[in-house]
Amino acid sequence: MSTVGILANPASGKDIRRLVAHGSVFDNLEKIRMVRRLIIGIEQAGASRIVYMPDAYGTVPRALEAISPSIPVQALDIPVRNTQQDTTAAAKAMQDCGAGCLVVLGGDGTNRAACKGTVDVPLLPLSTGTNNVFPSMGEATIAGLAAGIVATGAFPLAECCTTTCMFHIYLDETRADIALVDAAVYDDIFVGSRAVWNMDKVPQIFLTRCDPSSIGLSAIGGQLTTIRPEEPIGLALELGRAQEATVTAPIAPGLFATVPVRTSRRMQPGERFAIATTPGLIAVDGEREVDIPRGSRASIALSTDGPKVVDVPRVMALASAHGLFTRYHTPKPTRRRTV
Repeated sequence: MSTVGILANPASGKDIRRLVAHGSVFDNLEKIRMVRRLIIGIEQAGASRIVYMPDAYGTVPRALEAISPSIPVQALDIPVRNTQQDTTAAAKAMQDCGAGCLVVLGGDGTNRAACKGTVDVPLLPLSTGTNNVFPSMGEATIAGLAAGIVATGAFPLAECCTTTCMFHIYLDETRADIALVDAAVYDDIFVGSRAVWNMDKVPQIFLTRCDPSSIGLSAIGGQLTTIRPEEPIGLALELGRAQEATVTAPIAPGLFATVPVRTSRRMQPGERFAIATTPGLIAVDGEREVDIPRGSRASIALSTDGPKVVDVPRVMALASAHGLFTRYHTPKPTRRRTV
């Protein structure tokens, strides 16, 4: 049985960066329409079952009010806490029930929560969050097709997916958390609204990827170098009293910061980087999550065992090349080579 999991976070795209920056609000009604198109695409691809994360808003049940798919669409039997734990528990349950692909509707934080549940099942991340570096914008109909194709095993995963890097964060030698895109040390002990926008309190940033066209903390590194998600390299930045460079970058939608970079250093897989701040916080993928108690020793290391991410254009190109959705009534025409 080929199964696709849907994790739609109704809370994504609504954090405080709508107040301190100029991020748009991603409406839940649009998420419902996206889920509807996802289901139609998954069904068309030939998957035999869909399982989904239940939520208090009823995103998937509302989507089903307007369509009648021919395959079962089933809620996971897990408690709804209305926290990130829901996403983590749902991803783990989807792995346990044999899902071949997980479609995640959310931002960097939602995808991180899913990866805390599993990194073994391919993810197809659709952007509905604030800082969307890990997920991509895309048409849900096509995403559904690609997810269904991956779940059916029509092609080897190595041809359909890219394996990305992630960070392991340690407190006193115990792994405390992960980050998919960035980890920022925050010289404060108050979690507050979780989102990071005051760069004066950030002495260190660690990045798994850098792109000058991205948004968020990875955009800072993107002005210094480019690192693709699948490259086994990270970047460690020390901030304060610019010795190497001063970088201006968009750290949130419509919000720029000018950041003094003291040093930048490439991170190799497994190499442990110490975090000097204690007590303090570590913001992972844009949100302050990890508390560094007074006297504790925190560190971070790059891992190449990150999630497999579905490459939608590549999957659809494979489907076209193998004629998955084409039935010829005459011999297949020979394509002439143009010189």
